Amino acid sequence: MPNSELMPIGVFAQRSGLTSSALRFYADSGLLPPAEVDPVSGYRHYGADQVARATAVRRLREIAMPLAEVGTVLDAEAGEAARLVDEHVAGVAGDAAAARQKAAVIKSVLGGDRPGLLIAALKGPVLADAVDHVLTATATATATAYGPGTAVLTGVHVEAGHEAITLTATDRFRLSTRSLVPARTAEQTWVGTVDGDDLRAAVTEIRHSALVRIEAVPHGIRLRMGQREDRHCRLLYEEFPDHRLMLASLGEVTTRATVAKDLLLRALEEHPGECIALHISGHGVDVRSPNDEHPGISLLATVTGEALQIRFETTTLYPAVSTAIGPDVMLDLRGHDRPVTIRSADRGDLTTLAMPVKAAYSS
Repeated sequence: MPNSELMPIGVFAQRSGLTSSALRFYADSGLLPPAEVDPVSGYRHYGADQVARATAVRRLREIAMPLAEVGTVLDAEAGEAARLVDEHVAGVAGDAAAARQKAAVIKSVLGGDRPGLLIAALKGPVLADAVDHVLTATATATATAYGPGTAVLTGVHVEAGHEAITLTATDRFRLSTRSLVPARTAEQTWVGTVDGDDLRAAVTEIRHSALVRIEAVPHGIRLRMGQREDRHCRLLYEEFPDHRLMLASLGEVTTRATVAKDLLLRALEEHPGECIALHISGHGVDVRSPNDEHPGISLLATVTGEALQIRFETTTLYPAVSTAIGPDVMLDLRGHDRPVTIRSADRGDLTTLAMPVKAAYSS
């Protein structure tokens, strides 16, 4: 390669975003050898066509990918490289979750492993089902990354009293709440918001435990599960949205429809669009496109009250319906622009709210 097409290591470092020392390390490891080394001075020179590889090395190292894996990714076909990157990121996320869990344990026992304050004792399968139900209404970490005070939307709000323990979650488009009667009376009332990922990671062990004691400890709650290892869930200290005020201000139900859960879910699955319209009348419930560009699906339903058309994003309505308990769901509607309450027709301890979208969504 002509010398005029080569650049010294300092210039190449600026172009690639790597330091000169890092370039020497990657050269010595065989990952990014220079295009030419002066035999007398030992100066290293790189070609312009090496900038892309050097930049890729830097980016892969920024996500903590080991050197050997970096080489494998760079030499792989595009599809395989993407799979390897996803696999690595999943591993990093798993390690981070494990570290958070260990940190919660460490913080809870600092100063001695003192008994926690019992806030509820519940049958494991019952608690696991309730956690599964409300977690569908939590926000993703990605969705809350850019807004102040939104990290709390990834959590589950716990309100423990002497008569019941209530779990609530919301991403501001959905709200799900479930109340359970404890198997053992709580020692004291307690309110806090618990990290949703920590609860999600503990669900399998909760489900296989006959009885789970929920104890309040510094910085979180501790789940005691008999012969299984205790699990700790961190507290989120941001203020949880005032869901009780929202529930109290919903307004009067003007339309009520009871429909088979499986049939409604199937209609939502078969609908091709991102937004659906429910046309509710005395004839039943029709699942259509907002602009009627696709044939609708008619479902038998028991309907009382006014005829109504209401639109939802499928990703909002589907999870709300899927978590309902039993074969039928009851839709309580208050107008085309008001939240709909989705309840199990035969179980009143699980309530889910879903926000509709404006008609302008379809234009």
